[in-house]
Amino acid sequence: MRYHIPILFITVILIFASCKKKSDEQQKPNKPLNIRVAGYLYSDNYWNDHLHTDLSLLTDLNLAFVNPDENGQFLVNDDVIELVAAAHAKNVRVYASLGGGAAPAHISDLLEDENRSAFVGNLADLTDEFGFDGVDVDLEGDFIDENYADFISELSSALKAKDKLMTAALATWNGNTIHDTTLAKFDFINVMSYDQTGPWDPSNPGQHSPYEMALSDANYYIITRGINSEKILIGVPFYGYWFAAGTVEGLAYKDIVAQYPGAENKDMVETTGGGRIYYNGIPTIEKKVQLAADLNTAGIMIWEINQDASGDKSLLNAINKLR
Repeated sequence: MRYHIPILFITVILIFASCKKKSDEQQKPNKPLNIRVAGYLYSDNYWNDHLHTDLSLLTDLNLAFVNPDENGQFLVNDDVIELVAAAHAKNVRVYASLGGGAAPAHISDLLEDENRSAFVGNLADLTDEFGFDGVDVDLEGDFIDENYADFISELSSALKAKDKLMTAALATWNGNTIHDTTLAKFDFINVMSYDQTGPWDPSNPGQHSPYEMALSDANYYIITRGINSEKILIGVPFYGYWFAAGTVEGLAYKDIVAQYPGAENKDMVETTGGGRIYYNGIPTIEKKVQLAADLNTAGIMIWEINQDASGDKSLLNAINKLR
């Protein structure tokens, strides 16, 4: 038996299906993520010679590292003035980043009671002299001592008086050594969510910056420590570690993808002789960017921008496609 369905009825169904599809699309808009992208630029004072990144892809730039001499004086050259001007022309904020993983030992002496006020004054004056938008405090390990809280308090007051920002680079392994009142003084916290393993632990090969670590680290500061999520930037690595025969070597992301075709879409590649390189490829970086947005954080922090590849293999380009 053949059934004849009225044309009007079919038309109504098609219109309804079309409206439903449009409604579903409206419920899930594909709009850009509103996040900051903060990148560290590593150099020994020759900043312009070492900048190979399109500044328009960043919102914040941390110069790593601007450290003092033993007298608390900063030997910064005019190269910084040119770079800060170029960044500001792209609406990028620039910070003098203090410390680092291999910070000069004499910084500890400068934080002591008898030296601290003068050092804070020099650091605050530095922001005026070279046009920095603020100071990024990347003091780690033994530098977070009995003088750290007072230093952060005094620096916060000095920078606020100049309408400057103060940020911190912190991990979770050292977060419990810092009091809540001290954490609250930072305008933003760059969470170093990487180096879960590395050259210091050659017997523990594996991913040093997995997605799960980013989630756990962000939740530590947001939930456990009660920091406003809009102050948090989730750190991502533009480098990896090669584990082979009981040794570990750090490799820039750009060198990994140059040597291993298709590596940009993975998090691990195998090398000859049974070695493995662990890093973050484009899919994982994109996933972390989405996490930053889902948790309503300030955005993403990068160590270190000159380790990026170019073109369609670029991690920074991948971040900006979502932003």
